[in-house]
Amino acid sequence: MAKHKPETKAIRIQTTKTAQKEHSTPLFLTSSFTYDSAEDMAAAFADDSLDVNIYSRFSNPSVDEFINKIAALEGAEDGVATGTGMAAVFATFMTFLSKGDHIISASAVFGSTHTILTKYLPKWGIEYSYFDMDKPEGIEALVRPTTRMLYVETPSNPGLNIIDIDFVSGLCKKHNILLVVDNCFATPAVQQPIQYGADLVLHSATKFIDGQGRVLGGVIVGRKELINPLYLFIRNAGPSMSPFNAWVLSKSLETLFIRMERHATSAMYIAQQLEEHDAISSVKYPFLATHPQYGIAKKQMTNGGGIVTFELKGGIDSGRKFLNALQMISMTNNLGDSRSIASHPASTTHSKLTEEERRAVGITPGLIRISVGLENVQDILDDILQALAKS
Repeated sequence: MAKHKPETKAIRIQTTKTAQKEHSTPLFLTSSFTYDSAEDMAAAFADDSLDVNIYSRFSNPSVDEFINKIAALEGAEDGVATGTGMAAVFATFMTFLSKGDHIISASAVFGSTHTILTKYLPKWGIEYSYFDMDKPEGIEALVRPTTRMLYVETPSNPGLNIIDIDFVSGLCKKHNILLVVDNCFATPAVQQPIQYGADLVLHSATKFIDGQGRVLGGVIVGRKELINPLYLFIRNAGPSMSPFNAWVLSKSLETLFIRMERHATSAMYIAQQLEEHDAISSVKYPFLATHPQYGIAKKQMTNGGGIVTFELKGGIDSGRKFLNALQMISMTNNLGDSRSIASHPASTTHSKLTEEERRAVGITPGLIRISVGLENVQDILDDILQALAKS
């Protein structure tokens, strides 16, 4: 498949056909696999790297197909899947960080990632430092002899901050630090961080990769020598992806590129229409020229993705009135769905942060995040406009 374009790989990479000669890949709903002999069984357990299915917590053909597709789309050598996106984040931290180590992270990260960094890692003697994504020149001053990892989301959740992956990759190589990039908001259809020097790329596959709000999942891809210890941690700790979820996600990848084009086209139109609205003080979207990192976005992304954020002038009260006035757009704490979704990060996904911490990463009381779906774009905009009129 090396000669084919990514859109083709997302559709045509499949598990080897069975004797039934199926066209659509089958679902392997089995917890374990059998052996032809006692010697084969012993050999399977003797070699952790042996390419044979033993138990679905270790590997499964449905899961392998999903991993192979994501690795191909991201330009990675190998990958491993997890039960959720946060399991992918946690597994990455636990595999490569030990007592006494130090991690540098963008301060603009998902709320649960913030909780792991600030509450759980310190319990195990792992220290962290935050940097401002608007001031990446300050990263190098945070590097210590014990620094092992730099972690970023780009675009970030929910503020849509963007960092120059090429720049931070150079810093990481200079100091022998692993660069881990959460590519959830962009997906490999929009951005391939490995192309710019990332060591590991992870996703909450629950979002745009699934695309219809059906299943949970996470995935991590990168070089083989980095994936192997991740695989062993996940194999033993157990946060594995279920075969059913992997099968759903693999099928979802077949439409990822065309979906992301539609999400982005609609999101750009809505962002442009909202820029001059009287009830809104600011609109943020990566491909708007007003975005602080517009030039970086244009360099490393093929489009601006499917998320738009805007700040209501009336603050938290206006935010609640806006959400309550929506008639079509869903209120839920997911994103990347075929259905448009509105959320209020300050009171939901990032509510565990203090007011000061939220403001430091651009999460203000009146911030609204819209995950732009696949409905008719005018219907989406009309619902936003009528809700704004009531907020």
